[in-house]
Amino acid sequence: MSQKKSRGGASAGDDADELSRSPLQAVLLADSFTLKFRPITLERPKVLLPLVNVPMIDYTLSWLETSGVEEVFVFCCAHAQQVKEHLEDAGWTGKPAAREMAVKTVESHDAISAGDALRVMYGRGVINGDFVLISGDTISNMSLKDALQEHKDRRKKDPLAVMTMIIKQSKPSVLTQQTRLGNDEIVMAIAPETKELRYYEDRADGSHLCVTIDKDILASNPTLQLHNNMEDCYIDICSPEVLSLFTDNFDYQHLRRHFVKGLLVDDIMGYRIYTHEIHSSYAARVDNFRSYDAVSKDIIQRWTYPMVPDVLSFGNCHEMKLHRQGIYKAADVTLSHSAQIGANSVIGNGTNIGEQCKVSNSVIGEGCSIGKNVLIHGSYIWDNVIIEDGCKVSNSLVCDDVHLRAGAVVEPGCILSFKIKVGKNVVVPAYSKVSLLEKPSNEDSDEELEYADTNSGVTDSPPFSSMRSNADHPTVESEDEDLGASETGTSGVLGYIWASGDTGTQEEWRQSIAPIPKEKLQELQHAIAVDDVDGSEEDLNNRLREADHDNDSEISVVEDDDYTKFEKEVEETFQRALDGVHQDNLILEINALRLSYSLQHADCAGAVFYSIMRSALVAAQSTNESLLKATADALTKWRDLLRNYTKTVDEEMEILLKFEEMCQDITNEFSSLFSKILPYLYDKELVSEDAILRWAEEKENADESDKVFVNQSDAFIQWLKEAEEEEDEDEEE
Repeated sequence: MSQKKSRGGASAGDDADELSRSPLQAVLLADSFTLKFRPITLERPKVLLPLVNVPMIDYTLSWLETSGVEEVFVFCCAHAQQVKEHLEDAGWTGKPAAREMAVKTVESHDAISAGDALRVMYGRGVINGDFVLISGDTISNMSLKDALQEHKDRRKKDPLAVMTMIIKQSKPSVLTQQTRLGNDEIVMAIAPETKELRYYEDRADGSHLCVTIDKDILASNPTLQLHNNMEDCYIDICSPEVLSLFTDNFDYQHLRRHFVKGLLVDDIMGYRIYTHEIHSSYAARVDNFRSYDAVSKDIIQRWTYPMVPDVLSFGNCHEMKLHRQGIYKAADVTLSHSAQIGANSVIGNGTNIGEQCKVSNSVIGEGCSIGKNVLIHGSYIWDNVIIEDGCKVSNSLVCDDVHLRAGAVVEPGCILSFKIKVGKNVVVPAYSKVSLLEKPSNEDSDEELEYADTNSGVTDSPPFSSMRSNADHPTVESEDEDLGASETGTSGVLGYIWASGDTGTQEEWRQSIAPIPKEKLQELQHAIAVDDVDGSEEDLNNRLREADHDNDSEISVVEDDDYTKFEKEVEETFQRALDGVHQDNLILEINALRLSYSLQHADCAGAVFYSIMRSALVAAQSTNESLLKATADALTKWRDLLRNYTKTVDEEMEILLKFEEMCQDITNEFSSLFSKILPYLYDKELVSEDAILRWAEEKENADESDKVFVNQSDAFIQWLKEAEEEEDEDEEE
């Protein structure tokens, strides 16, 4: 942590000692200035929405504290009072002695953009040196030390280096042109030696597989790295000049679209932006409902450690305990003996779950009451929700105090805002957004403030008059008196359905909690494969290769290890399958990735096997016995998927070589179990006798260090050889 010093400016001309003594400050934007989480954010600010039962802002503040930040200014706009009350209740403010990091709030009701917020911060005069700029919906466990030192060293040499952006690899799907977080593809051009950002486009047109870069950039940079596989983490290290630049340019509203792009094309002032790429650390922003789902799953699967449920504790939050298969439960949970809690699920304090319930890949908040025979899959149930007998909730988000009457069905992609009531046997259609508040009419800009202004103009949001019934009778009238009022229609649902925006319901799946529908993946795959007349796989491969190697371009692209990227993306895709994505959809996505990287089926076999084994490692506890059982369960469950990529002995060999590599370098927890798992792979027909014997034969002349696992499995290999000899003798007779 930096040493504290008296208040004063730390300019680029200061010496190293002066810079090191400057206290590290941060500006945290507690408003996203977007509308993507409406209708929920009409009633509660986005940064206070629970992410695995912990408000988003608590993750961000915890990371800043562990990163050595000494003073944080939380900028509040919409629902500012709620934010301030939470900070006090959680112990961030009000008790200066309780924490090493001082948290202070800055409130403004006039700001309608990030640019306005930074102009207010400049006017307050509280930022004294380099500072971290971050949004309150960002989750990270990275160390700031290296990035901060790079920024300071660069500033001493170049006073015009005003910002360092944190980025990481996350190649978008070749089908959707989106990352797994639901964000559009970003294209960046970076000078490889200096890491200077030379081009940035966050609304890239993936349909043409091309970008337009000013020739002056090419002329002044003989070598550029052109990336479409980078994710912007929205964590920036800024110099104080950033605030003054916003003040001098009132047209700077959006941080990236206006400020970053503005500086990149400004030849007069000459300010420069640099990048810092992280590799093994985690950083992601919850930007939409799909990223809400993806980041939640990452937290549950402990990619964000130590930002995980059993470690974090704030204010009145109750302690969570981690059980096997990634199940987290609070101490005061009432669970029926016949209820089944599946892997990667979280159950909050004071929740009751009835008989014959099945909960999988879901988060249930505190004080919930779940009746009998309820099915909850891939969903987020917040606090004090009542779900009566026989209900089904799939891949949806249910806010506080919602009440689902017996037999209600919530189809995938639904958002039920606060205090919604759903009548008996009512089916809420897929991708519905329901709120007690009517949809405001003034939603012209995606940068508009999320104000809960009930006096603003409203559209004619209809009640749920088109709901279907889950019962045999055709009528959908509610049997409950309190749901029969004329203002709610005759659907048995208390609330307004929000009409889709300009893109319509056909685009809701892109940023939804629900998995991408199979038919959408097939449509996208067909669209990208068809080129006028011929849509063969060979043509698709050629198009993808041409996009990566444009002979007319003056850019020299420095490529990293493609297989490592491919393997990571297959793992991310496989993680979504754990959340309920159908296996056919999973195969479609993996095949699309294979085509985009121009790889073979054997490469898929190794990557899929790696993902399966990693899932077993996450699900297991610390003992070899539990790891062996988790591995057997995972291989059994995903046997058909793996066999889809093991049609030949060479592809089976790839599994053995990948397993060997994992045991040696990546996940050495399996090393002592190699000889026990190998027979299981054989019994399940994932690797054949020919593949195992050929693998052993190729190791005969290798160094002893390369024969560790062959020697460990010697008894089983000898058994296979003897069995083969006996079979040959029987055939001769």
